[in-house]
Amino acid sequence: MDRKYITLKNLLIEGKKCIGLKFFQDKVLQALVNELPNVEWSEEFNMHYVPNSSAAMDEIFEQFRGVAWVNCNHFFTNSGFSRNNEAIDVNWFRNRKQSEDYRRCPESYLLKLELKRYANNTVKTYVSCFEAFINHYRHIEPEHINENDIRAYLQKLIQEGSSNSYINQAINAIKFYYEVVMEMPNRFYGMERPRVEEKLPQVLAKEEVMAIIENTNNIKHRCVVSLLYSAGLRRGEVLNLKPGDIDGKRMLIRVESGKGNKDRYTLLSETLLKQLREYYIQWKPREYLFEGPRGQRYSAESVVRIVKGASRKAGIQKRVTPHMLRHSFATHLLESGTDLRYIQVLLGHKSSKTTEIYTHVATNIFFKIKNPLDS
Repeated sequence: MDRKYITLKNLLIEGKKCIGLKFFQDKVLQALVNELPNVEWSEEFNMHYVPNSSAAMDEIFEQFRGVAWVNCNHFFTNSGFSRNNEAIDVNWFRNRKQSEDYRRCPESYLLKLELKRYANNTVKTYVSCFEAFINHYRHIEPEHINENDIRAYLQKLIQEGSSNSYINQAINAIKFYYEVVMEMPNRFYGMERPRVEEKLPQVLAKEEVMAIIENTNNIKHRCVVSLLYSAGLRRGEVLNLKPGDIDGKRMLIRVESGKGNKDRYTLLSETLLKQLREYYIQWKPREYLFEGPRGQRYSAESVVRIVKGASRKAGIQKRVTPHMLRHSFATHLLESGTDLRYIQVLLGHKSSKTTEIYTHVATNIFFKIKNPLDS
């Protein structure tokens, strides 16, 4: 029997918060929904809904227990939350010097970002995008801006050549104000988003990776680059490593609070382990595995400079980034015959679809195909 699903949505109907119930047409689910207290139908959102309360939520879970899986991903969202318990700094935005006619991000917006512990990069993006929006409508109070105004603003961004990524960030920043700060869930429920660009990851050849590692300036830089590649780590994950995360007995690296606040283990190279031991004796890190001159966590900019500098010395013409080493790790594993499911676990991907992108760049697949010109 096919598994049944019902998805919960945040709705605002006649100024009141409601729980939307969205599901594929099913007689069993329809009958159970009809039995919920105070359930009604919304023509605007094309779904059933009930008033939003903890009691209503309990009723929903009890009603569908053992019958259908209740999907709350769209109801309880925590995307953008700080991944590594980093110090959240919004005072920089409060203390900026701006011209008198510049409309600044409301204090309530900054406060909500701070309370929800959004990552600093997310804070910078949201504030920048939202201020660009409210300064475009400088003479209209944000509460009076409607859906058509937002569509006109997004159309302006498209005409100016803004990327799909930036437009999506702008939508997220605007929705955050109305749905989270002003507590008007799904005020812009039907807002269209540009299609996500499906770009293939850029990958280095193994020889290029080895050349980059060989051209690092010292043992510390070599360990940083080797970790990015041999463990498939994100830049931030390398920076948050602590000496105790290196498990030399089990040949594993523990990654705490990776993307999505998930812990995982990944591979530890025997070659790298020897280099890390040498590095540890020389540099004697205390709290973090890689530290700056004052004992603070190593900076993201330093990692970028290390990779760029070593790539330039290695004579690699293409622009190399730390994340390209992670892409190369996944692709080279796939090319050597590693099961895609194992690669997904090592990379910490939530969905296998994210990992499947590497099948499009793995060269062993193409080598098996005989080119018609050569046959």
